[in-house]
Amino acid sequence: MTHKFEPISNKLPVLMHGADYNPDQWLQSPEVLKEDIRLMKLAGCNVMAIGIFAWAALEPAEGTFIFEWMDQLLDTFAENSIYAWLSTPSGARPAWMSERYPEVRRVGANRVRNLHGLRHNHCFTSPVYREKTGIINNKLAERYGQHPAVIGWHISNEFGGDCHCAYCQDAFRQWLQKKYITLEALNAAWWTSFWAHTYTDWQQVESPAPHGEYMVHGQNLDWHRFVTDQTIDFCKHEIDAVRGANPFLPVTTNMHMIDSLDYRKFADILDVISWDAYPTWHEQQNASQLGASIAFNHDLYRSFKKKPFLLMESTPSLTNWQSVSKLKQPGMHRLSSLQAVAHGSDSVQYFQWRKSRGSSEKFHGAVVDHAGHEHTRVFKDVAELGQTLSNISEVVGTTTHADTAILFDWENRWAVKDAQGPRNMGIHYEETVLAHHQAFWEQGVPVDVIGAEDDLSAYKLIVAPMLYLCREETGRKLEKFVEQGGTLVTTYWSGIVNEHDLCHLGGFPGPLRKTLGIWAEEIEGLYDHDRNGLSMSPDNQLGLTGTFESHEICEMIHTEGAEVLGIYTDSFYAGQPALTVNRLGQGKAYHMATRLKADFLQAFYSKLIEQTGVVRAMNTDLPQGVTAQVRTDGASDYVFIMNFSGRAERVSLDDRSYTHLESNETVQGVIDLPINGISILKRSAAY
Repeated sequence: MTHKFEPISNKLPVLMHGADYNPDQWLQSPEVLKEDIRLMKLAGCNVMAIGIFAWAALEPAEGTFIFEWMDQLLDTFAENSIYAWLSTPSGARPAWMSERYPEVRRVGANRVRNLHGLRHNHCFTSPVYREKTGIINNKLAERYGQHPAVIGWHISNEFGGDCHCAYCQDAFRQWLQKKYITLEALNAAWWTSFWAHTYTDWQQVESPAPHGEYMVHGQNLDWHRFVTDQTIDFCKHEIDAVRGANPFLPVTTNMHMIDSLDYRKFADILDVISWDAYPTWHEQQNASQLGASIAFNHDLYRSFKKKPFLLMESTPSLTNWQSVSKLKQPGMHRLSSLQAVAHGSDSVQYFQWRKSRGSSEKFHGAVVDHAGHEHTRVFKDVAELGQTLSNISEVVGTTTHADTAILFDWENRWAVKDAQGPRNMGIHYEETVLAHHQAFWEQGVPVDVIGAEDDLSAYKLIVAPMLYLCREETGRKLEKFVEQGGTLVTTYWSGIVNEHDLCHLGGFPGPLRKTLGIWAEEIEGLYDHDRNGLSMSPDNQLGLTGTFESHEICEMIHTEGAEVLGIYTDSFYAGQPALTVNRLGQGKAYHMATRLKADFLQAFYSKLIEQTGVVRAMNTDLPQGVTAQVRTDGASDYVFIMNFSGRAERVSLDDRSYTHLESNETVQGVIDLPINGISILKRSAAY
């Protein structure tokens, strides 16, 4: 495998540090720009994302373009060795466009056209909107594509949402006709014989609506797919408009965990993946659980292209839109920022550089407060991090070697949420995925987060929690993976439906039945107060003993070649299999028939890590709430040891030779980590 990639920008071959910058909000205060340059250099910031919502400042009237302020900004950046991700401004359009061309405004699922306002309130199918974005993007590219301060294109901002206008309805029908060819095929895929919903003309087909059709699950799934494809097509339209002026500038778009889009599919049209992270630090007692969940997201976005990504937005202090705006406690800014680097980010960037004076984000955290100077706790935290990033820039371009993968698909996520049973009060798909990931995180095991279409051959261990939507093709891939020596772990509610959300016939888990060696006859949802348990079988091959509590879901299974490792302790199905393993070819496939808690997952995966020999960052036992992650360039490993426990911790090192990356001092035996502490060590590569 490739151990080190070229820097994302040769103009800036170091770790990027910066923020969203909105000088267009301060055009009446020219002294602000001068002061901002001084403060950026003082904070160790080397890159800014600019122009994100600047359309009205760039084109205040149709066909009237004002670029002088942007000229001055970029020229000043270049003079001061500061660089820019230059954004296309499509995320929020000027009022004149909404007034003159009503079609650019989105139509909701209720079929009512929105008024002007907010952001991403545009139709991604509208010919006018595509024309206008093409014009402004071309103008920006022609003027700044070769500017020395510009290192890449930031396409729009946090794509999301959908439009139900007549243009989008027509596009949806065309998309369906291309996919299904005939109405008969569509009716079969959507099972429209249910409730007499059979379509007899393509014009009868519409998008899901709260006052119309929203109970046909195959239709809902295809609408999600269409919206993703149409948004990607719009994003590609934007990229095409800026590519010509300088095809060597990389393009990205900042992603977020937005349910409406399958972000994995954007990877094909982007040069670099970037995402925006806003954890609710200090919201809960269990800080390590939140730390693990953010690690999952970093792993997810890194895995899209199996190369370094960018943390495009985070907050240097607090947000203003969460239910409670908590400040970052001492050390947390450094820890949370370097966590992103530990999991593969080549940047730490913020929203925002300077606090807005008005509107909805005027109290959102920023590097520069309303006070307007550097004498704040937050600015000091940012400046200190800037120095650290400068000191560790040799990690730029390094990779993460993972033998372990978790299967997480947006399509499966949509289908699980739409299923209507067996536990509508919350089947907790995402929480379950995060719980399995956390068991590896706690043991310092690097993990890729992959989709069903990805290559599986690079992994020793694959975990597929609640693989409800499982295509025949996915079943065959997982079967081959196990036959060739891989270890697979699945759970209840797997192999239930195909790509059209139609139930597999002949017995669950459908395409996984041979691989798992089981038949799942029934599944029971439990109330929150209900409990069951898993009792480990004597002398089971895992060497686990005792009883573990289970909750929420219990699946009643029969073995068809699988070995029983544990049985249920309660209810009328007490004594029936609850945990199994099936040997197939050279590998093994485990199945958890019930939702088990962290104590079991930790013990279970500890055994599998040992059996499969998957890579760990360090061969040592980590205190609870402390994790280790590793990046490598093939010659050296960079080990990040992070303390999310909420207390000071002492970590025993393994017997390898380590040095502190920043000081180059030798480290032996143990390291002490304060609350919210992190230590970055270097060693000879193990991979």
